[in-house]
Amino acid sequence: MSLNTQSLQPIINFIWTVADDVLINKYLENQYQDVILPMTVLRRLDLALESSKDKVLKTYADFKDKIDNLSGLLTSEQHGSGLAFYNTSTFTMKKLLADPKNIDTNLLDYLNGYSENVQDIISKFKFRNQLETFQDTGITFSLIEKFCNPKVELSPEKISPMAMGYMFEDLIRRFNEKTNAAAGRHFTPREIIELMTHLVYLPVKEKIQQGTYLVYDPCAGSGAMLTQSKIFATDPDGEIKSKAAFHLYGQENTGEMYATCKSDMLLKGEDPDKIKFGSTLSEYGFDPDLKFNFMLTNPPYGTSWKQDMDNLNVGTDKKISIIDKRFNLPIKNFRGKLENICVTSRSNDGQLMFLLHMLSKMKDVKDGGSRIASVHNGSALFTGDSGSSESAVRQYIIENDFLECVIQLPNDIFYNTGITTYVWIISNVKQQNRKGKVQLINAASSDFFYRRNKNLGAKKVELSADHIKKIQDLYFDFKENKYSKIFDNSEFGSYQVTIHRPKSDETGKIIKDSKGNPKSDPALKDVENVPMKENIDTYFKREVLPYAPNSWYDKENAKIGYELPFNKYFYEFSVLRDLKDISKDILEIEEATDNLLNDIIVK
Repeated sequence: MSLNTQSLQPIINFIWTVADDVLINKYLENQYQDVILPMTVLRRLDLALESSKDKVLKTYADFKDKIDNLSGLLTSEQHGSGLAFYNTSTFTMKKLLADPKNIDTNLLDYLNGYSENVQDIISKFKFRNQLETFQDTGITFSLIEKFCNPKVELSPEKISPMAMGYMFEDLIRRFNEKTNAAAGRHFTPREIIELMTHLVYLPVKEKIQQGTYLVYDPCAGSGAMLTQSKIFATDPDGEIKSKAAFHLYGQENTGEMYATCKSDMLLKGEDPDKIKFGSTLSEYGFDPDLKFNFMLTNPPYGTSWKQDMDNLNVGTDKKISIIDKRFNLPIKNFRGKLENICVTSRSNDGQLMFLLHMLSKMKDVKDGGSRIASVHNGSALFTGDSGSSESAVRQYIIENDFLECVIQLPNDIFYNTGITTYVWIISNVKQQNRKGKVQLINAASSDFFYRRNKNLGAKKVELSADHIKKIQDLYFDFKENKYSKIFDNSEFGSYQVTIHRPKSDETGKIIKDSKGNPKSDPALKDVENVPMKENIDTYFKREVLPYAPNSWYDKENAKIGYELPFNKYFYEFSVLRDLKDISKDILEIEEATDNLLNDIIVK
């Protein structure tokens, strides 16, 4: 389901002006979002409860002295809000405006009236911390009046959770750009989410028409991936039209994004308790044995996970390792023997750790297996030498035949960065024709995007519905062409072997050890990465011995490495210009420069 973002701009622009009209000279610019974001969410919740307000107040008055826990009654269709939350205060935002003199006291009463799940949202926004400033600066009335303006149309009937997520994240992007902060960390463009949901669900659409399925995002942000994926799967007018039950699970460690995600789950009728707060890597919020059918995420990349490392008891001492079984992998060594390896990627980039986490949450094949879509930068494809943790993650994924496809997206498609990004499609229930294979799709060319008339931050390009369809078709056709390459899994593996050359004395004679074997010269030691699909001896005789006749390689300590060098497979050679043409151009430039210099000297 596509989203008309242009229609949302007037609302976003109006909310944006609230900061300049009301908060200016009262708050620093980098504090504006501490007020605007929670007010946006609260007004949305307020509007959702408006029609049932009288019913909730009557039920509360009738039963507050008779029943200890009124939550069931106050959320029921018959006696309460019909939603997963409620507010027992006599005030609404509009009613707060009727008593300007006592508005600060009444606002606190209004906030205290919300149900416990909304109290968690208010707490994560740290909104009560702002009330003293509101009162001291006298802006409470003006602020609430602005948000009650009809131009701020935030009711769930008019603005879907997907649209709300877009609005909220666009506001965050604007606030961060205004203060030079890192913008858009949580914001995945909606067309990328659409592509990911299509490639996760469509291959199994016939199998998910009935039943119950668990969907998970370990870096949930505003929850857009979760809600949009469910809409796509269950839309009665969509491509799948599933009648199955889809339960949404997510975890987020940024308070404001967690609060936004949880509020939209409340409004959507989803279980808000399935959204957890905290760091997924070190404070996983669900039962460790819980597995998921579908997982979609855009983990932070190029971002430190040092705090998680500390919490997981990871240190420089080799004896200290992660006890967590999510990050202990059975990896084959050079001899084909499985060894359990504790995987800890470099501390300044934890994206592959999130991928490992999701792999550990895949359902068993006998239970239907799992499908994953995850966005990464180029580092996940090739950073890390043979034997490194990053290489080990790739080895584990590819040798277990989990990797279906990697899609290169156009540059400049994200709001905060122009770097190259890739969507990984992973599954432990590959279709028969994909087994033992990996497909690479290059969707970075202008055939797969259009340029926006106006940039949104760093976002200069966008995918249309037709572009998404073209990428899907490449995936489903599973054929080789200009944009699609298919390889055996072994294509991406290599053996890193150490090449030794003998040490010679002053006369040129080779120095030998006590057993009569040549001593290795440390200064001449080198390494060769031998493609896994080749025999090492054959490669060594062909590529090394002709150039180093006395060399040998270490047959006992070879390391396995895996990488996905995308550019290698899609490199297009550009014919170099003829030297005569280049010389002609240089002479013309020199002549023009000389004439210009003469003019300057004469004048």
